[in-house]
Amino acid sequence: MPPARIPPALRDYLLAPSLRPLWSGLRDRLERTGHAVRGSIAVPLDEDGADRLSGLLGRATPAGLARVRLADLDTSLRSSAAGCGLVAFVAELTGAPLGNRPAERAAAHAGRQRLWAQLDLLLAEHDLAARDWAPRWADWCRRSGLLTRLTAAQVATTLSVTVQALARILDDTGSPADPPTGLAELASEITGDAHGLDGGVPAALVLRALAFALDTPPATSAAERRLLWQRAGVSTDEISGTVITWALRPPGRDRWSAMMRERADLGLITHLTVHELRRAAGVGAGLTGPGEIVHACENPQVLQHLAAAGVTRPVACLSGSPAAAGVALLARTTVLYHGDFDWPGIAIARRVFDRGARPWRFGCDDYVHAVGRLPVEGRLGLSGRTQATPWDEALGAAMTAADVAVHEEATVDLLLSDLR
Repeated sequence: MPPARIPPALRDYLLAPSLRPLWSGLRDRLERTGHAVRGSIAVPLDEDGADRLSGLLGRATPAGLARVRLADLDTSLRSSAAGCGLVAFVAELTGAPLGNRPAERAAAHAGRQRLWAQLDLLLAEHDLAARDWAPRWADWCRRSGLLTRLTAAQVATTLSVTVQALARILDDTGSPADPPTGLAELASEITGDAHGLDGGVPAALVLRALAFALDTPPATSAAERRLLWQRAGVSTDEISGTVITWALRPPGRDRWSAMMRERADLGLITHLTVHELRRAAGVGAGLTGPGEIVHACENPQVLQHLAAAGVTRPVACLSGSPAAAGVALLARTTVLYHGDFDWPGIAIARRVFDRGARPWRFGCDDYVHAVGRLPVEGRLGLSGRTQATPWDEALGAAMTAADVAVHEEATVDLLLSDLR
């Protein structure tokens, strides 16, 4: 609509302070109703305002709370020197085009619908739509407001980067896939910028999806974000994340293998980084001798207890969901794994077993026996989302029926007996 050209005399006459409440009220009303010229508006008028409005309408308008019909104003303005309707007149008189809030809301709604349809399409294209975490993550994306703050172009780029990263990180089982070289390499591959996943909306979206996929609390600090990346098999660096080992004696003749054997002989616990596992001399020859098995636990206190007891067989601790260093160790040797008999512990175990480890006293019979050893008083119930136990389907059913959590520390004597 072209701007109205109000004659200066009429503008000065109607822009008097006494009529400003009328024009501001009309502006709000017209924006709220999508420029509908219908109904009426109540406005307080003093004697001057009532006199000026009477002159415009051509009839007497008393002072006080006056009710003015919008259609009457529109008719009067069109026949006046203004020569335009109410909408154009109010826009000109108040200094800016009128907004259209219903249309803006409709456009915003349509934009959100396109956004969520785009997200659903990308998830389907990358075979992620059927994952159990995907609906919960998509719902969180809708509620978080992170995407709705971006422009359409930014949304398209952000969603593409996010879903590509998730498809690259998580395999068909929802567990970390073969780990990327590192976070910088992953970011370079997907975004073209080594720092493209260091922060901002894409990193926030990916990390929240990983928290859902790994069934862990969302990361709220830099340290937690780094740990979550590592638990997803992505190295934020090669030196901070570790896997804890005891009595690991690589058989190679290189200096690193000799050093590891000497540390084992000295009774020292060793934290191995991704850097060391990838670069140490003799790594290609293997971490263990032929037929040797590494027993792995979830909790560092369990490894500490086993070390204090002086076991001589190699033991590793993954410290919860395995970080990149733990993933590297799982790929390099045969591992038997034990963890907590609770739903978070089952979720971790499933990811460990998906990477080739086998259960260590972690079946249905082991759970039933462990529950029977607990005192009736003080037993803890299960919490969190129920998890499948594909390595022993009876385990999940037994846990659901008993509703008792058994933490790894309660079975440490049984684990110790296997290692003597």
